[in-house]
Amino acid sequence: MALTKYGWILGLVTVFFLVASFMNGANDVANSYATSVAARTLTMPQVGFLSMITEFVGAVALGNRVTNTIKNGIISIDRFEGNPGSLMLAMMCAEFGNASWLAIATSFGYPVSTTQSIVGSLIGVGIASGAPVKWEWDSGSVSQVAASWAIAPILAACFAALVFATVKFGVLERRDPFKNGMMAIPFYIAFTCAVLALFMVVETPNAPSLEEFGAGKAVGIILGVFFGILALAFVFFKPYLHRRLVKNDARIKFYHIPLGPLLMKENPSLYFPGRPDGVAVIDYYENAYTSGHSSSDSLAKSPDSSDKDISTADTSALEKANPLVVPTARNRIVTPEERFLAPTKHLSVVNPSRLWGFFKWFLFQGVTRDCVSHASTHLQATHARAKKYDNRVEHLFTYAQVLSAMLMSIAHGSNDVANAIGPWAATYSTYQAGEVATKVPTPVWALVIAGFLLGAGFWFFGFKIIRALGNRITQMSPSRGYSMELGAAITVLLASRLGLPVSTTQCLTGATVGVALMNFDVKAVNWKQVLFIFSGWILTLPCAGLLSGLTMAMALNTPHL
Repeated sequence: MALTKYGWILGLVTVFFLVASFMNGANDVANSYATSVAARTLTMPQVGFLSMITEFVGAVALGNRVTNTIKNGIISIDRFEGNPGSLMLAMMCAEFGNASWLAIATSFGYPVSTTQSIVGSLIGVGIASGAPVKWEWDSGSVSQVAASWAIAPILAACFAALVFATVKFGVLERRDPFKNGMMAIPFYIAFTCAVLALFMVVETPNAPSLEEFGAGKAVGIILGVFFGILALAFVFFKPYLHRRLVKNDARIKFYHIPLGPLLMKENPSLYFPGRPDGVAVIDYYENAYTSGHSSSDSLAKSPDSSDKDISTADTSALEKANPLVVPTARNRIVTPEERFLAPTKHLSVVNPSRLWGFFKWFLFQGVTRDCVSHASTHLQATHARAKKYDNRVEHLFTYAQVLSAMLMSIAHGSNDVANAIGPWAATYSTYQAGEVATKVPTPVWALVIAGFLLGAGFWFFGFKIIRALGNRITQMSPSRGYSMELGAAITVLLASRLGLPVSTTQCLTGATVGVALMNFDVKAVNWKQVLFIFSGWILTLPCAGLLSGLTMAMALNTPHL
């Protein structure tokens, strides 16, 4: 029997579910794409479109059809047996705390774990309602969540540093790095696809466990994907790279890869060719300094926001760090306000041209902001300590980097959609059945909505976290970004097998620091930004818990007639 008198709770939790899904996308989706944007491998509009697709596919096609509404069993459900209305109230408060904290953290540029945010919200609700909380060391307990603050970044730093060590000493610092890169890149792409195929098999919620699946099948998938992709890379990808990088043919675009051996001809026939006078390879180490940011597009607050503008700052620190680098400011990037609003500012508010400008600003402001440039002399000195490599070699790794980013985003959509949809699913099922439900079928239409909102959240507000996780920590480049993403993926995969509740945010941050330390210079890492990010992790559990717990306590103790 439906609990019709609690329909208002279902309505509120639905609103909070929509906000939580949107803010999950704004904060957590950036984990997959931050290094690609910072390394100039992808632009923000490209990442915006890709994230809408990959997150939707992950949530709808691979998302869990049966949602465990009490994340990790962090609180006992026995407290609510026989009182379904109280469970609905608890889930509403948990969803409110989760959505509120994600919105606050995103506005401040804190890359936080959405999993730990919902866990913290459930802890707050559990304490307020008197439900037992799992504190002791056990699978998914509060103790393990706290331990992951150190375990996840350290493991990821080690794996990412190991991957980059093979790239650095096997390719980048060899006598002929481009020749070695051309030989090695098919193997790196094949290895990446193999690791991420295993990641998808093991991490997809609807897939069987590795024990059920069988070690033999898993090895077969890894080897099959590795050698299959390796063969395709040699047949189709190497001719494309030869044409673009050796022949320096700017007409060649990524969609010409299927032409394969035909590209080895002297003057191959191309469909939709690029401009012959274009640039075949961009400068991935272009100076990120700007002469300052306008107030309408100021960077999110961070430890470096107080630095002087480069036009007046003392650059002696930069010169000491690397005397070969000239600290010349690049031109400031046009902000969305200047692009869409300024041209019609003189017109009436109701003028169609100005309204059209407002609409374009609303729709595109999130993906047209500059997430690479900065005005920090301290950060420029940090970047100067990183060695710079041949742009052609860096370009080789852009393809593997994009591939790993897309697959990581799909995996994120499949796993983390439950963080927002779990409390809502419990409320919806309990409302319909009239009794407490902890494992419930998730309606496909709800996954469709959540998947869309994950991508939409990134489209509108993902730039805040892209900035925090990008080159604000260290100098980015495609080879470094690839190593970071692969190291983080390996860490998540291993942690999943060991039962450790790690966060992709923490893994990406640790991987970034690990690769930065491969410069063998601790000053190649912006430790103030790392501390800023770490503080967000520490604040997540108590802040999300307080928001949900106080709301639950007030709801339970509100006087009524």
